[in-house]
Amino acid sequence: MDQICGYIEKIIFHNQDSGFGVAMLREPKRSEPTCIVGNFATLQPGETVRCTGTWKHHLVYGRQFEVKECTSEAPADVEGIKKYLGSGLIKGIGPMYAKRIVEKFGADTLNVIDEQPQRLLEVEGLGRKRQEKIVSCWSEQKSIRQVMVFLQSHGVSPAYAQKVFKVYGDKSIQQVKTNPYSLARDIHGIGFKTADVIAQKLGMTKTDPHRIDAGIEFVLESFSDDGHACYPRAEFLLAAHPILEVDMALIEGRIEFLKDDDSLEVFDLIIQGESIPFLWLKQLFRCETGIAREIKRLKSAECPLRNIDTARAIDWAQKVLSMQLAPQQHQAVCTAHTEKIEIITGGPGTGKSTITKAILAISEQLTDKIVLAAPTGRAAKRMSEITGKPASTIHSLLEISPKGGGFKRNRDNPLDADLVIIDEASMIDTFLMYGLLKAIPDRCRVILVGDINQLPSVGPGNVLRDLIGSFKIPVVQLTEIFRQAAGSSIVTNAHRINQGHVPDLTMRSDGDFFFIEANEPEEVLSTIISLVSQRLPRKYGLNAIKDIQVLAPMRRGVIGTENLNVQLQQILNPQTEEAVLRFGRKFMQGDKVMQIRNNYKKEIFNGDVGSIAEIDHVDQFMRVQFDERSITYEFSELDELVLAYAVSVHKYQGSECPCVVMPVHTTHFKLLHRNLLYTGVTRGKRLVVLVGNKKALFIAVKTDDVKKRYTGLLQAVVGTL
Repeated sequence: MDQICGYIEKIIFHNQDSGFGVAMLREPKRSEPTCIVGNFATLQPGETVRCTGTWKHHLVYGRQFEVKECTSEAPADVEGIKKYLGSGLIKGIGPMYAKRIVEKFGADTLNVIDEQPQRLLEVEGLGRKRQEKIVSCWSEQKSIRQVMVFLQSHGVSPAYAQKVFKVYGDKSIQQVKTNPYSLARDIHGIGFKTADVIAQKLGMTKTDPHRIDAGIEFVLESFSDDGHACYPRAEFLLAAHPILEVDMALIEGRIEFLKDDDSLEVFDLIIQGESIPFLWLKQLFRCETGIAREIKRLKSAECPLRNIDTARAIDWAQKVLSMQLAPQQHQAVCTAHTEKIEIITGGPGTGKSTITKAILAISEQLTDKIVLAAPTGRAAKRMSEITGKPASTIHSLLEISPKGGGFKRNRDNPLDADLVIIDEASMIDTFLMYGLLKAIPDRCRVILVGDINQLPSVGPGNVLRDLIGSFKIPVVQLTEIFRQAAGSSIVTNAHRINQGHVPDLTMRSDGDFFFIEANEPEEVLSTIISLVSQRLPRKYGLNAIKDIQVLAPMRRGVIGTENLNVQLQQILNPQTEEAVLRFGRKFMQGDKVMQIRNNYKKEIFNGDVGSIAEIDHVDQFMRVQFDERSITYEFSELDELVLAYAVSVHKYQGSECPCVVMPVHTTHFKLLHRNLLYTGVTRGKRLVVLVGNKKALFIAVKTDDVKKRYTGLLQAVVGTL
């Protein structure tokens, strides 16, 4: 094995999932940088590393060093120190101050910062405040470096060291040694499998109760990530056994222990007449049974609003609003004023917005305590535009409690409302629905508006569908498409797709729905890039970044979201300024980005889309603009963001864009489902363009075997009400 040492001059490529990377390493006294390749940790430009490996010759790229092991070291020369300090790893030191500091102290720079930090004040322009920030960050980096070395020696990417230190502080190494599985619970991005590698290196046996308990919770959480609120016990054991690799009796024993410890719930559900035992994470069980109890509470309590003649009230609303309600709409408005809870469901163009406006017009004559909300910021904004009334996100309505991650509004501190109307209710998962219902006072009426034919919530559960299926809540299903909407090919084709019919692919110059045939994935990719960057902006006057959204079913592959984002970033935001490279992702000012997990402290949520307004390499933060809100991220938090030039259909539900472009190709075979295509098409307001092959389109339209989600909510509602 050979060894080389130097500082990282440039990251060419790094794949977060596989760990494979390509970088340029600058060795002392060598005129040309060395290309290093291999599965190494997420390095940063400026870091000094020692690499062990072998030399090889690539037919295309020439001489390369294949890394087998890579460890970080202190920079060895003046140039390396300057690059290290100027890389942004130390808050308060950018390229300018790095140059000044190194010019002042030379090769002794790191010793000065470490042992005589007060001497930094000798550097021209460096004041007390910046000196204190540098000293504080340097001290923290020393601790993080220890965590980094420890994690790296146990097979974990040092990229997570800062996140581990942020949670556990100076006790990081001790905490990991005591219970490595706490990493999977507490650190976003570190899962059970990574924690398991550490545990085994620390000598923990496979039969250790800590390991089995963590594995059980990991498998249940994995099913939760797939949308399941619970899972059949027998099928769970079959899934857990190959992961834990221990005797099935040990897993069974720990299930009983976790049940007694109030971490799990075991309960029988009736499936096709047969009683089958299911497992829940305790929190999800409490939410499902809690939803049922809250609905019963609301239904059984009286509404204090005066009774009205609904027929006369509807006639009045029609005159005031200059509208004529169809029979189904008439029924929905009537039910809203006679029942405590109502569900209104229907596809695009069926008049859900018209109904909402009529309900509001009448209700405003009875009370001024009316609340409008939706699961996402964009859905709330659209609701406000349609009704002319203020609307908020459900999270904002419930007032997030950053410390506990829960809500300030609850049974003890309810909303002051007589009527709550929630739009895009199909997006509400089990956790959020329970939190919402707990905060609604007994007297209040609740109206849930949504489209059950869209994809279900990103989070666990199938709440709206289960509530409708229980037959315990009044439901008005809208099926009639109205004249104005019927003129839109987007609306008519969405309904054709929902009914299992292939959309009308007739090309009309004045149309709003187009299908462009492209058979090879590379052809689909080049067509999408051309459409987004040139053809659509030129013909329709659209902003390529703000007004066009590419939606794709899958992450991987030539036309998956990951590659589409890389290609579109290069075309739409081709900046030469230094990018931020973190967690295998490259971010630049002006990039379109999406939040991919709920962050209650920042009050920003999974699926929110914004743009990068500022990047500060010196103080290591990035500011992202989400509509009217500006959110600041430290560089260590950037694993919460991904590029959003292209996003998954699931992540974008509840949002709309003037133009949607969507690949529909047989390489996405596993995810070609009717409700996915339907949801994607209904995200476009003015224009929808599908690019791909007709075979894939036919498969998607005809495939209606929606992936089963296991939930206990329907049975809980039926049993409670």
